Amino acid sequence: MTQSVMPETSVTEAHAAIAGGGSRPRWILLTAGLVAALALPWLVYPPVAMDIVAMALFAIALDILLGYTGLLSFGHAAFWGGSAYVTGLIATHYGVPFPVAVVGGAIFAMVLALPVAYLSVRRSGIYFAMVTLAFGQMVYFVGYQWSDLTGGENGLQGVPRHFFGIELVETESFYFYYAALPILLLGMWAAWRIVHSPFGRVLVAIRDNTPRARALGYDVEKYKVIAFVLSAGLTGLAGGVFAISHGFVALTELEWTTSGEVVLITLLGGIGTLWGGILGAFLVVLLADYLASSSLGGIDLITGTVFILVVLLFRRGIWGTVRHQWLTWSQRRTSSRRTPVDADPAGHG
Repeated sequence: MTQSVMPETSVTEAHAAIAGGGSRPRWILLTAGLVAALALPWLVYPPVAMDIVAMALFAIALDILLGYTGLLSFGHAAFWGGSAYVTGLIATHYGVPFPVAVVGGAIFAMVLALPVAYLSVRRSGIYFAMVTLAFGQMVYFVGYQWSDLTGGENGLQGVPRHFFGIELVETESFYFYYAALPILLLGMWAAWRIVHSPFGRVLVAIRDNTPRARALGYDVEKYKVIAFVLSAGLTGLAGGVFAISHGFVALTELEWTTSGEVVLITLLGGIGTLWGGILGAFLVVLLADYLASSSLGGIDLITGTVFILVVLLFRRGIWGTVRHQWLTWSQRRTSSRRTPVDADPAGHG
């Protein structure tokens, strides 16, 4: 039996989540999310807005493994940071428009993920987490030791934002946000298509009951490898945009703490819910930015306290709890409408 990392989520609820709970609420949510994404740099500092969207895609990519496949990875910083370095190197040495460099970084992340996935998916639970953490640390030390290429402790400095000679995009963070946003939204759409496809439903089946999925004829390890590589590719997409946005790549992007941060974001928002990653990234990045710009001390203590409170009060994460309450209310309303028929199955009177 698979050691699932999911909270107490019923099979009915999981399928309802994948179905989206109806087309009308789904379109309302998508419209509201798109409007919020477009308005974000008007409400917060544009580089912070870019961080929120990039971290949101990072969390969504991790959730394909954590929430939909039941695999907790602590090594995703290797794909986030690895893509950031490759994107920065391509942009610096070849002078290509930044979307091309970002795609190059995402491809590198997928290639890097393939052997890691092949060697780790045969483990589950804490053993899978430790194997991915070990690979992530190996990538970190390669980045640290290969200082001629990565800059070592100093990081990769001066990453340009080439964009077809459009000066406003290359120099102003506000306009860069709108140039980079379609890349991240495309990544989110790809994640949505993955989890709502027949492939995504097989992942949920593997998460819920691996022996049963294997008995039905599915090659479980093959599905896990594909999910891992797709997750790494989307993570690389986000990491590449993050590197271009900041104009440098720090060694911390490869540290295990970066993997822990995105796990925290996913848990806060709610695992198994793509919207949860977006909400979690919004809250964590804004809180970190507020604390960093304030005179308050003990930032780690404050963020840890917030995390503990959210875990205690929202067992499914914030978005997961809201979704659970909504589904419960919808099921009760549907049951109350069916009561007269159930009470008189023959249809009399």
